[in-house]
Amino acid sequence: MSKPGEGGRKTPDLAKLETALGHVFADRTLLTTALTHMSADGPRLGSYQRLEFLGDRVLGLSVADMLFRRYPLAEEGDMSRRLADLVRKETCAEVALAWDLGQFMRLGEGEILGGARKNKAILADACEAIIGAAFIDGGYEAARVLVERAFGERLLKPVRPLRDAKTALQEWAQGQGYPTPTYSERGRTGPDHAPVFRVAVRITGLDDAEAQGPSKRLAEQAAAEAFLRRESLWSETMENDNG
Repeated sequence: MSKPGEGGRKTPDLAKLETALGHVFADRTLLTTALTHMSADGPRLGSYQRLEFLGDRVLGLSVADMLFRRYPLAEEGDMSRRLADLVRKETCAEVALAWDLGQFMRLGEGEILGGARKNKAILADACEAIIGAAFIDGGYEAARVLVERAFGERLLKPVRPLRDAKTALQEWAQGQGYPTPTYSERGRTGPDHAPVFRVAVRITGLDDAEAQGPSKRLAEQAAAEAFLRRESLWSETMENDNG
């Protein structure tokens, strides 16, 4: 049952989180530690930082293992790009949000008032810490199953194309004798916690292409892809040729 917790809140039932994770902890103190931010009362070593360090490495190995098995014909460079997309902090934050992790976090009062339960950087760190906790609790196989459950759909449908659109555009421009593409922000909309950036890519002598995304980096990638598609230099087969 839930009971009063920090700031008068009811402490969420961790069994609910374990259901979302697909892993029931033999040692639940590991899970509690993985949910404890350094701002919470207690010693610094009682926070999730050490588990985050471990979980980051376990996540990388687990995703690399998944990619190796899922794409037997993919080259190392393609798998590396997909790996980078899957283990980045933004993806970890998406997974944490899917777990509804914010409600389970143990935070200091100042962090709570500052909206830390929705802070994507903190959620991403806690996501990695939980993976590290699962590794200690049940070994690599338990952690791998947790990662595959949480990241598997993203592996099949990556956020970004398998090839890097910005790199492809730069290589094409250089091959055609054009200057290096440049990117400029054309606008920003949406609230501070969920901004949408509009970015244009310019190659001197050609028409600009624009696109938008939840970060400048992703908007630049989208603009590069839009340019390549317009020039018939990018297609679905380029995204999935190793699928």
